[in-house]
Amino acid sequence: MSAITALPTPIVRTRIHTSRVTQVRVALSEWTKLRTLRSTRYALLTGVAMTIGFAIIPAFVNASRWNNMSASDKAGFHPLDTSLIGVTVAQLAIGVLGVMVISGEYSTGMIRSTFAAVPKRLPVLWGKAGVFGLVTFVLALPSTLIAFFAAQAFLKGHSLNGHDIALSFSDPGVSRAVIGGALYLTLVGLFGLGLGAILRNTAGGISALAGILFVLPTVMSVLPSSWNNAISPYLPSDAGQAIMRIGHPAHTLAPWTGLGVLAAYSAVAIAIAAIQLRRRDV
Repeated sequence: MSAITALPTPIVRTRIHTSRVTQVRVALSEWTKLRTLRSTRYALLTGVAMTIGFAIIPAFVNASRWNNMSASDKAGFHPLDTSLIGVTVAQLAIGVLGVMVISGEYSTGMIRSTFAAVPKRLPVLWGKAGVFGLVTFVLALPSTLIAFFAAQAFLKGHSLNGHDIALSFSDPGVSRAVIGGALYLTLVGLFGLGLGAILRNTAGGISALAGILFVLPTVMSVLPSSWNNAISPYLPSDAGQAIMRIGHPAHTLAPWTGLGVLAAYSAVAIAIAAIQLRRRDV
């Protein structure tokens, strides 16, 4: 008899490619998520359309009826307000998108996969905030510039007390106000993102955002004037919109001070979200 000797089974060695999790890679991942969602594109497009459209339409209407307007209406008209009214409307679309950037992952359960890939968690929050803030500003800045120049083009040629009512971008305070409108939208979006990360619920985050930006200022207006004048300038919307004003009206913050207050609100919201992210389960 001949013995059959079994040959050893060859061991196939495979090389496992591993990549270290870095903030840059996390940011690229968040950019991929952001640009591939249709809801993101629609919300950003809506914000751009509102910023431009709600500047052009009032400018066209006021230019068309300028010769028939009363002296008091002409005296109360400010061409910069017309150019930037779209920003105050677009803030809802941008703020809601900020909430959904993170609350959407919680509602679908995708956040578990995200945190499985990035166990430290906080880089995810920084990545979302950085990418969303940058994208918002990149789109908001040309939108406010287009809104300003388009609105002023309609107003050009109409005069008040012998002076053309149209503004130039080089006029004192104008460039700061127009660029500030883009900064305002960016900070509102980051504030919404912070609220969404804190509440982890889309409906709750949107309700909180709308209540703070729109309902709270209305409530303050029915309080005694002394209370309203003392508190309202420090509300997120009132404070942030100071950057879009020329001059320093009574009971308002200085432009950059007001924007700084809004930035503080956004930073605090994101900081609270970061603390919760470290302490709570998914």
